[in-house]
Amino acid sequence: MTTERKATLTIEGQAPVEFPIMSPTHGNDCVDIRTLGGKTGLFTYDSGFLSTASCKSKVTFIDGDKGELLYRGFPIEQLAENCNFLEVAYLLKNGELPNAAQKQDFELTIKNHTMVHEQLAKFFSGFRRDAHPMAVMVGVVGALSAFYHEAMDFSDAEHRSISFNRIIAKMPTIVAMAYKYTTGQPFMYPRNDLDYTANFMHMMFGTPCETYVPNPVLVRALDVIFTLHADHEQNASTSTVRLAGSSGANPFACISAGIACLWGPAHGGANEACLQMLEEIGDVSRVPEYIARAKDKNDSFKLMGFGHRVYKNFDPRAKLMRKVCNEVLKELGLENDRLFKLAMELEKIALEDPYFVEKKLYPNVDFYSGIVQKALGIPTSMFTCIFALARTVGWMTQWEEMITDPEYKIGRPRQLYVGAAKRDVVPLAKRA
Repeated sequence: MTTERKATLTIEGQAPVEFPIMSPTHGNDCVDIRTLGGKTGLFTYDSGFLSTASCKSKVTFIDGDKGELLYRGFPIEQLAENCNFLEVAYLLKNGELPNAAQKQDFELTIKNHTMVHEQLAKFFSGFRRDAHPMAVMVGVVGALSAFYHEAMDFSDAEHRSISFNRIIAKMPTIVAMAYKYTTGQPFMYPRNDLDYTANFMHMMFGTPCETYVPNPVLVRALDVIFTLHADHEQNASTSTVRLAGSSGANPFACISAGIACLWGPAHGGANEACLQMLEEIGDVSRVPEYIARAKDKNDSFKLMGFGHRVYKNFDPRAKLMRKVCNEVLKELGLENDRLFKLAMELEKIALEDPYFVEKKLYPNVDFYSGIVQKALGIPTSMFTCIFALARTVGWMTQWEEMITDPEYKIGRPRQLYVGAAKRDVVPLAKRA
C-alpha cells in the first residue's frame, strides 16, 4: 500500500493542507483524512458512508462495474465450482485454502462443536410459536455469550479460533432448531457422520421416525448458496458487527447484532421479498402488466431481485445461482414449476427490454436463491436465517481482522448537527 501521492485541500481563508493518498491492491485510491479535524477543524459528511473506507481489509473485494467478487483474491466462480463451504470458511479465516490434511482437521473440529448446551434449547420455549425465526435467532445467538466464558481473551489467537469454530459449528444447529420450533417438531441432534451442509439438512428436515438420507444434488445446491453468501465486503450487517466489536463486545453478541441488521428487508430479506413478488404476479400472462408498472414512476411497485446497489454489471453470484436453480428443479422434476417459469419470463424480458438494459437492472443472486430454497422445502420465513448462517463466517472473519488491527479504535462516527441552536429553558409558568 503506497502513500507517496498527496491530496491538497484548499479552504477559503486557510492555508492549503495535504493528506496522503493510499493505494489498495484493488479498487479506488483513498484520501487519508484521519488528521482532517486536527488540521482544519472540519469533518467530512458522507451519508451512508458511500465514499468512505471505514477500515483496511484483506478479506473480500468487489468490483461492481466488472461484476467481480473475490474472497482472499480468489474469484467466487472458482470457489463455488471447486470448494465446499467449509473450505471457503477456512480460506476466509486463515487467508489460504486448506490442503487435504488441514481440510480434514478443520471439518473434524467443526463437527465436534455442533451440539448446543441443553439449557440453550430451553430458550426456545420462551418464544411464541409464531415468532419470526429471525427474532428467535437474535435472542438465542446473543445468549451464547452466557454459556462460554473460558475463551474470552481476544488478544489470544487460540481463544479467537475457539470462538470462530463454536459459532460456525452451532449456527446450523440453531437455525434448524428455530425452524423445528415453529413447526412443533422435535429438535434433531447433529450427526457427525454427515458433512456440514448435509447435517444441516438432516436437522432441518429429519424426524425421529426415520433416518434422513440427504440428496447429494440438493446438498450441493445449498452448499453453493452458503458459499455465495459467506462474505460481501463492508455491507450493513458486517459494518454492524465491526462497530459492535470495536467496543470489545463478546463476539456472539456482535453476531447477534449482525443478525438483527440482516433482518432488515433492504438487506437480507431481498430473496423473501422476491418470492413474494412472484407470488403476487402469479402467472406468466401477467408479466407485461407488472413490467409496465415497474417502469411507471408513479406506481409504487418495484421489481424485486433486479439490480444491485454494488454491482453495476451482472451479479457474479446470480450466474452461479441460475445454474444451481436449473440443477435443483431438474433433480426434483420441477422444470415446469409455475414460479420458475414466471421467473424465467421476467429474466428474459429484463435482459432484452431497453429500459432494464440501459439501467443495468440485471437479475441478482436473490432472484434465484429464493426459488432454489423454496424447491428445497425451506419456507420463506427461514430464508434470512439461511443467509445469516452463511454470513456468520464472514462476520467472524471481519470481527477478528478488526480486533487484531493495530490501528483499530472504537467506532465513533461524527455528525452534521442540524437541530435547534443552543437556547434557554423557559419556566413552565411562562411557556405559551
